[in-house]
Amino acid sequence: MPARASVVDSRPEGDADTGIAEPAVWREQVIALIPSLRAFAWSLSRDPSDADDMVQETLTKAWTHRDKFQPGTNLRAWLFTILRNSWYTAVSKHRRETPDEDGKMAATLTSPPSQEWSVELHQLQAALNTLPPEHREALVMVGAAGLSYEEAAEIAGCALGTIKSRVNRARNRLAQIMDVDRESDAA
Repeated sequence: MPARASVVDSRPEGDADTGIAEPAVWREQVIALIPSLRAFAWSLSRDPSDADDMVQETLTKAWTHRDKFQPGTNLRAWLFTILRNSWYTAVSKHRRETPDEDGKMAATLTSPPSQEWSVELHQLQAALNTLPPEHREALVMVGAAGLSYEEAAEIAGCALGTIKSRVNRARNRLAQIMDVDRESDAA
């Protein structure tokens, strides 16, 4: 049997390092390892078709990233590592998948439409923006933030009755604005 050329880089130090000394030799060595890769892939998957797919994916990744192979290192170990990592990735991806050939599972995955809530939220924001700043602030503190009237009065630096009045006026004005918008939508 003829001696195979080594994958040792014999280029001068000034040449750019591509990771491959002689591409033809590297390719021959990869091809020679295909039966071992198939055996390893079969031991992982226990399915000849899946094993062939894994070997093909390994060879594709190895070829794509051949410039990352370090000359003088173990090509077999490099390829087996690529294959093993691809298998782990496929297994973890497979765990997250749900078989649904007939579409029954997909039919149960529905969500209510959110457009109506989105439109109403925009209308509420627009209505809030029309309120005077002190009324809007009082309403947001009591209505949205859930503060008590006493806390809101303390934050705003005004009397308790003033906050209650502002919140009441803001609610009434907001109700008027929202009703006007609903009536104009119906027309």
